[in-house]
Amino acid sequence: MSFIEDVKAKAKSKMKTIVLPEAEDKRTLEAAEQIKKEGFAKLVLLGNKETVEKDAQSYGFDLSGIEILDPKTSPSLDDYVATLVELRKSKGMTEEEARKLLTGSNTYFGVMMVKKGDADGLVSGACHSTADTLRPSLQILKTKPGTKLVSAFFVMVVPDCQYGENGTFVFSDCGLNQNPTAEELAAIAESSAESFRFLVGKEPKVAMLSYSTLGSAKHDDVTKVQEATRIAKENNPALLLEGELQLDAALVESVASLKAPGSKVAGHANTLIFPNLDAGNIGYKLVQRLAKAEAYGPMTQGIARPVNDLSRGCSAEDIVGVVAITAVQCQLYD
Repeated sequence: MSFIEDVKAKAKSKMKTIVLPEAEDKRTLEAAEQIKKEGFAKLVLLGNKETVEKDAQSYGFDLSGIEILDPKTSPSLDDYVATLVELRKSKGMTEEEARKLLTGSNTYFGVMMVKKGDADGLVSGACHSTADTLRPSLQILKTKPGTKLVSAFFVMVVPDCQYGENGTFVFSDCGLNQNPTAEELAAIAESSAESFRFLVGKEPKVAMLSYSTLGSAKHDDVTKVQEATRIAKENNPALLLEGELQLDAALVESVASLKAPGSKVAGHANTLIFPNLDAGNIGYKLVQRLAKAEAYGPMTQGIARPVNDLSRGCSAEDIVGVVAITAVQCQLYD
């Protein structure tokens, strides 16, 4: 099976409920219909029921059997308001402000559903910014215990590719941390390795990327990656991780034998850690567009419950894939 078909099969084995707050978007409705047909997750669409059903009908989508919930009329609203006030009382949150947030933002309401156990995970971002998705997540769910920071990764599946894990990679951070410190870069590497192991089911081989390989260049940017490598290895001595590596040394065995002889990672990397957000974002989009790769994400790691962002340029099929991955991430919390 392909990566995403394998993920869908895992999701089917233990069905989870995923909230989609952007029911006003055609792509969300198309994805919801497809997910219902494939049967790998239960869905809750947030919005005015009459409007959502009318939109679906006009597009020709069948949403029968999918729950559509209007935050403004939800019987759980009062309880959610009380919970949000309690969570944010140190920030001066009032009941009026909490009610306005929960009825004015489907994402806030959806995240609260996850907090209260009324849903397992959330996928948003098709028509909202990353900040609109992550802000309520960090305010309500907060970070996962033991996690130093929240970061974002893509699962990249490159067709007819001999590199990585049969063409499957994790690229990180491609969506959140602009210019991580050495400590933050090490934390991103550790989280990304865990994500690769769980989602792909294979041993992560982590490359800390740079324009330098093992000291071939001298610069503060190179030193940062070297320090991040040291920290990550110290924290996880059993993890297969190498740095700093140029991309060709990370992926191509013949290049690795010249530039990083004896490395267990160089030439075999499947988890690529970019030195900053510019490199990561440009890198994933180059591979997506020029190599015609499937790009699933940006997936978040480090939030206390699975909440995943979408690219605003996503397709309905992208949403289907991210929902499948989110449903599998939810199984970690059983």
